[in-house]
Amino acid sequence: MKNKHFGKVAVLMGGISAEREVSFMSGEGVLKALLSQGIDAHAFDPAERDMSELKREGFTRCFIALHGRFGEDGTVQGALELMGIPYTGSGVMASSISMDKVMTKRIWRFEGLATPAWSQVSSAAQTRAAFVQLGSPMIVKPAREGSTIGLTKVTALEQCDAAYALASQHDSLVLCEQFIAGDEVTCPLLGDTHAPQALPLIRIVAPDGNYDYQNKYFTDTTQYLVPAGLPAGEEEAIAELAKQAYQVLGCRGWARADVMIDAVTRKPYLLEINTSPGMTGHSLVPMSARAQGMSYEELCVNLLAHTALDSAGSSGSARTIA
Repeated sequence: MKNKHFGKVAVLMGGISAEREVSFMSGEGVLKALLSQGIDAHAFDPAERDMSELKREGFTRCFIALHGRFGEDGTVQGALELMGIPYTGSGVMASSISMDKVMTKRIWRFEGLATPAWSQVSSAAQTRAAFVQLGSPMIVKPAREGSTIGLTKVTALEQCDAAYALASQHDSLVLCEQFIAGDEVTCPLLGDTHAPQALPLIRIVAPDGNYDYQNKYFTDTTQYLVPAGLPAGEEEAIAELAKQAYQVLGCRGWARADVMIDAVTRKPYLLEINTSPGMTGHSLVPMSARAQGMSYEELCVNLLAHTALDSAGSSGSARTIA
């Protein structure tokens, strides 16, 4: 059978995070692609089945199509490490840090990488204080969620209480962040920590500049521009910034760095990095790969070929725990 060397592959999808719905969309796309390439792939929802069944049923690799907490944050990665089943994407520590936007920004700032000013808050009063400090507009969002879930763009002090209340429904850690007005771009990355490859940048033009959950996944009005159409030299500089962001966090396999470009200074600012990016029909990594001549199916096989374990030290290698 074609690609039989991959063995029995579990596509992890669903899960228990707020991004469960999107995870199914990603996972079903990946599953179909792997099956089309002759890979013995099976859907596996950790919310419905115990993770120990992966080892008991003889799975040899996992393609992680989970998004958000309990999937993208190092927890599933740790379970797979214990079972000795190689998986796609970053390891335990890089996954955990990258899921926490505050920790990510602290590391980037320490390493001298530009990221918007921010404040971590734990009350509505602190959110109001952050607004006075950071200015208008200000973004208020959960520190450990994705897909713009629980996010509010605050333009007046009286909006702070409601913004904090919404974000804190999803996470006890809430991030207030300076809003950077300008072009929004994303840079997909593939490869190991030390030598990542940047795929073509995508410039995102959302209706009224509102790239929210609905406009990300369920409408066709958002424009995705590949090539990004940036001024000469900017695309290369942003790709280099994204590579550095990936490297200092210890990411591997793949990720997607989101960047805002200040409209006045043209300075790029790192917003966050996703270590288990979406693979839906609207998703950006497949779109960027396609612009470089890599099909969705080829991308999925490429990612699967680079499954790894922290404890093994090399991509695609397996280790069995007795």
